[in-house]
Amino acid sequence: MTQRLTPGTVALLVTAPLLWAGNAVVGRLVHDLVPPITLNFLRWVLALALLLPLTHRVLRKSSPLWPHWRRFAVLGLLGVGLYNALQYLALQTSTPINVTLVGSSMPVWMLAVGALFFGAAVTRRQLAGAALSMTGVVTVLSRGEWSQLLALRLVAGDLFMLLATISWSFYSWMLVRTREPASLRDDWAAFLTGQMVFGLAWSGALASAEWATGRTHIDWGWPLAAALLFIALGPALLAYRSWGIGVQRAGPAVAGFFSNLTPLFAALLSAAFLGEAPSAYHAAAFALIVGGIVVSSRR
Repeated sequence: MTQRLTPGTVALLVTAPLLWAGNAVVGRLVHDLVPPITLNFLRWVLALALLLPLTHRVLRKSSPLWPHWRRFAVLGLLGVGLYNALQYLALQTSTPINVTLVGSSMPVWMLAVGALFFGAAVTRRQLAGAALSMTGVVTVLSRGEWSQLLALRLVAGDLFMLLATISWSFYSWMLVRTREPASLRDDWAAFLTGQMVFGLAWSGALASAEWATGRTHIDWGWPLAAALLFIALGPALLAYRSWGIGVQRAGPAVAGFFSNLTPLFAALLSAAFLGEAPSAYHAAAFALIVGGIVVSSRR
């Protein structure tokens, strides 16, 4: 759980933030085409359809999944049902850069949730790394000018993203509290399928509540189809696979610092697809965030 960082582990923990930054940008691009919680539901329906031909055996009555259904129901709620639904909801009123910046409070929440609910010790290096990393986030929020912080205003989307970040912190800590048999745990596709089955039930219930409010319009077409295919393959399947292995190798506290790369990737992708050009202070923030990762992961 707390192995030394290797190039392979770093690659896994960088892949997930890159794909999640793309998820934020795509979510913003299609926010007028589909209601946010419905988008999350459709995303996981497609992801499960892609994965199920490889993992349908895990749903048999004799599967080791069912004795642990309560744990998978909670994992599905936190990681599939809530996190992405709240993020897409946040993108209705906030920009990808702002949403991912709020999500960059992840290291702080990882340390807090670990200490308060999972009995994890917090080291001085982790606190120092969190301070460096959060300084990088504040640098972007202030646009390199500290006086800008006085004028900073949070919108509803930022608060939704804060709730999503807390949800993801609990989810990540639960990943390393192994209870299920190794035969299920070591099969990443089956392990993710178990979460998705229960997560779809949660996200379907949330989507039904959204439809009950009258938000039912979906603008079907190639733009939405392409967006769904990307977020199902990349931010869902590949990113969850990479994050799950990375968290098991490095531990949630160290892995949480890598999530701070998401706003930097979002800034670059926003420049390419939304015309929101990055500035010099993004480079300074990147250096601080990477410095936080290095400090927190050293032994």
